[in-house]
Amino acid sequence: MKKIKKILAMAGVVLLAGLYLATLVCAITDKSQTMGMFKASVFATVIIPILLWTYQFIYRLITKKNASDSEKDT
Repeated sequence: MKKIKKILAMAGVVLLAGLYLATLVCAITDKSQTMGMFKASVFATVIIPILLWTYQFIYRLITKKNASDSEKDT
């Protein structure tokens, strides 16, 4: 399980680094199409970590609840 977490963490780092790079490129270039891509990149840069944290938090709550339920059954 720890190996999977490390792989997912590295994938998240690569994804965020790519978003930061895309944001930088869109900010530097001055074309009419890049403004929309810039907004999308900034939005994703903020929303993706928040969603990942939320999913992780909910998963911990669910697994903790299931573990306490299984302890009551024994």
